[in-house]
Amino acid sequence: MPDHEFLDWPFFETRHRHLAVELERWARENLRNFPHNNTDDTCRELVRRMGEGGWLRYAVPAGPNGSWGGADEYIDSRIVCLIRETFARYHPLADFAFAMQGLGSGAIVLGGSDAQKKTYLPRVARGEKIAAFALSEPEAGSDVAAMACKASVQGSGYVLDGVKTWISNGGIADFYCVFARTDFLPGARGISAFIVDSDTAGLDTSERIEVMAPHPLAVLRFSHCRVEAEALLGVKGEGFKLAMQVLDIFRASVAAAANGFACRALDEALTRSKSRKMFGGVLADLQLTQAALGDMATALDASRLLTYRAAWRRDVFQARTTKEAAMAKMFATESAQQVIDRALQLFGGQGVVAGEVVEGLYRDIRALRIYEGATEVQKLIIAREILRD
Repeated sequence: MPDHEFLDWPFFETRHRHLAVELERWARENLRNFPHNNTDDTCRELVRRMGEGGWLRYAVPAGPNGSWGGADEYIDSRIVCLIRETFARYHPLADFAFAMQGLGSGAIVLGGSDAQKKTYLPRVARGEKIAAFALSEPEAGSDVAAMACKASVQGSGYVLDGVKTWISNGGIADFYCVFARTDFLPGARGISAFIVDSDTAGLDTSERIEVMAPHPLAVLRFSHCRVEAEALLGVKGEGFKLAMQVLDIFRASVAAAANGFACRALDEALTRSKSRKMFGGVLADLQLTQAALGDMATALDASRLLTYRAAWRRDVFQARTTKEAAMAKMFATESAQQVIDRALQLFGGQGVVAGEVVEGLYRDIRALRIYEGATEVQKLIIAREILRD
């Protein structure tokens, strides 16, 4: 059982601590022995179960008179981080499924019309619709300004043509928030956002991408894919700004997921160290083991401090947290990689056996150092922010 002393930190309120207790109980009962067979089916079932449990309501805001389906007036970043850390500790795909409901619908939350919000957000919150965020392209990953997918005005709507790749929930999502060029202007100008339902003619999601830690990923191909004008999200030409705002909201929660992986690795390492017999004692008696465990615990606490500092600042001050979130994402994901690597080392040969918890964590953590802005990009963001300040 992980140490929850960090909940005593002043970043949290009583309601966060009460929620963490209920969250831990639910995760223990619903995720501990959750089977992972077919990845697509597993994600669909996790979304359904989290919807029934009420946890997806924290991925969207409540809206006027609760019409958007969320739990609170605003998305509470500290709650999102607590949920992601807990889910990541129990089941990596549970964290993924929860995160994508928020990230995939984030552009609707920030830029959608009231009709769009009422149509999509309540069903996201109930786990009835699976959301996806379609930004990356074969030649436009970190460099979003290189985007080539286009949306041309045609009659009363738009026609999308182009390719998106590395799209999480690709192939299983019910709708995609797609970013495409409506005007070919320099840099990131002229990008707009659209809601594209999965059954829209001209959208092909059949090409799947297999990665080292199984997730539903796909290439999206748009071939004369027509959407009506009502599918436009926010203001035409301001899609890049919208995309960055969405990523800014959820970036700190990527750090929280990394903390969940690191916490599970530390827990596994402690159990192994205290039970593995060695040289007339146990592995934990060795000073080298104790030094490794001390480094791991310190790295996890430091990562949590950065993570919940960023989330607290967003919640309490409703402030822009680009720098703080980038710091948290960069430090927590890099630290978690090191914590998990050390845990695997303590397991020795057993650590690289397929099916071992630490072996799975070793594969799961690697992608977090890349998606939603690679570590190198986070360094540039941090530098840009402090130079501006």
